[in-house]
Amino acid sequence: MSKLYVISGVTGMTGNELVRQLLLDKENKVHIVGFDNFFASSIETVKDCLDDERFEFFEYDINNHDQMYEIENKVKNFDVDETIYINCAAVVHTEHFYHVYSTFKTNVEGMNDFLQQAIRVGAAKFINCSTSEIYSMNSWNDHGGVKESDFITMADAEHSQRTSYATGKLLTEFFMKEVVDEGKIKGCSIRFANVYSKNERFPKHIIPFIINSLKNDGKVVLLENSKKNKRTFLNNYDSCSAVLALAKTDSALDGTVYNVATDEEVSIVELVKIIAKKMKIDNPVIEFNGYRESDPERRLLSTEKIRQRTSWEPKVNLDKGLDECVKEYLK
Repeated sequence: MSKLYVISGVTGMTGNELVRQLLLDKENKVHIVGFDNFFASSIETVKDCLDDERFEFFEYDINNHDQMYEIENKVKNFDVDETIYINCAAVVHTEHFYHVYSTFKTNVEGMNDFLQQAIRVGAAKFINCSTSEIYSMNSWNDHGGVKESDFITMADAEHSQRTSYATGKLLTEFFMKEVVDEGKIKGCSIRFANVYSKNERFPKHIIPFIINSLKNDGKVVLLENSKKNKRTFLNNYDSCSAVLALAKTDSALDGTVYNVATDEEVSIVELVKIIAKKMKIDNPVIEFNGYRESDPERRLLSTEKIRQRTSWEPKVNLDKGLDECVKEYLK
């Protein structure tokens, strides 16, 4: 079977690993059209794939209508059995979460434009990569983690601008559900837990931040929230395998949402100590400065739904994933 994958944000954490896993597909004839504007990534993340003729990369911006028109025309010229769109483009770093205009154009308008393009070209499927930020202040429970069907509790503009990021992502899930309900395309949205990768370009997420801080400064400065906060961390190998598991399971593409996470919960302070030990640092110096509004103490997601509907399960535990990150970042 011949399959065309069209991937936005292809050099980001999810996108670059998707390319790698797709090129290992021996059952289907695969071709990938991917683009990125390097907002928070680099061509370095896919350099090992660039010589493969099955992968075409374009330095394009999802918000540039002329460039997206070129992508659309290119896709129309392919004669394949199935076309699958995967939206990985997003403004994801915490520094932008408090500025609604910084995230709205890419996360909301860009996603919807990409979705409408998929419908116009007759794509069979669309996978929308969303975020666990949507759960906001209700991001965990003591009964196996928050489920997709649970009611959510968000801060609003009276409490924090941070939630504007989550609200935008939530809106894309409504876009996804509507077009599927109307029979225009098959698809779903995926709420990832905190995704990390050994290929992350900039130390803005917590794991590369900790490693770089210990390496360069000999200490780690955390927010006051970190004294209480706990998180689960999802390796990008597992986030991508979840995307592909859903993409090949037509019965799961009903427009709804799927949590993708692990159940290895760890406190941020303990995470620093684990990473320090892997770097052969005893008693790492941890300082606290600053406070983040509307930051949930825990983010624990139930993955019962995706496990029931597909064959997916996480393969990379935190210990192995951190080993990979420390080795790569210390090069």
